[in-house]
Amino acid sequence: MEYPGNLFVVAAPSGAGKSSLVKALLELDAKLQVSISHTTRKPRGQEQHGREYWFTSEEEFRSMVDQGKFFEWAEVHGNLYGTSREAIEARMAHGDDVVLEIDFQGALQIKQLFPYAVLVFILPPSWEELRQRLQRRGEDKDQVIEQRMSNARVEVAQAQQFDFVVVNATFETALFDLKAIVHAQRLKYAAQRRNRSAVFQALNLP
Repeated sequence: MEYPGNLFVVAAPSGAGKSSLVKALLELDAKLQVSISHTTRKPRGQEQHGREYWFTSEEEFRSMVDQGKFFEWAEVHGNLYGTSREAIEARMAHGDDVVLEIDFQGALQIKQLFPYAVLVFILPPSWEELRQRLQRRGEDKDQVIEQRMSNARVEVAQAQQFDFVVVNATFETALFDLKAIVHAQRLKYAAQRRNRSAVFQALNLP
């Protein structure tokens, strides 16, 4: 089903800057709303329940899976992540633009269920830079970082299945590119027909 609102799905390997870019984009674009995912992992740093994620137990998460409450879900780094179907569809049916920040598995699941979704993959400029970013975060032990690097090689290989690719070498440039993707999607014929209906009617456009 095609909804009035747009759905932007942003994925990236851990450390590529996905969360920072999406956060900055939301601060710049009042028309965009973020969808808060459910996860079984523990909160990091200053993360809060209901702000970055809905933190839940594995038992509760799997119960939601059985009830079909997730648009998509996947296991990442040993933790479960899922996107609420009801929350996404309600916002888009209302005409809101929604951005999802999820892993590549979830992104590809959503593309199958919702072909109109716009998939964006964030790439690091190099493997060495990705490793340095993971180390600078100071959140993971060396063994965990190596696991994330190994997973990143699998994740980056999926970038070819996405609609757009943004290389996060310079944060400001990457943010500009991400904004451009959102703006271009809103200028497509179908979107303009919905949002500028008076103009289309005046010009007798279908």
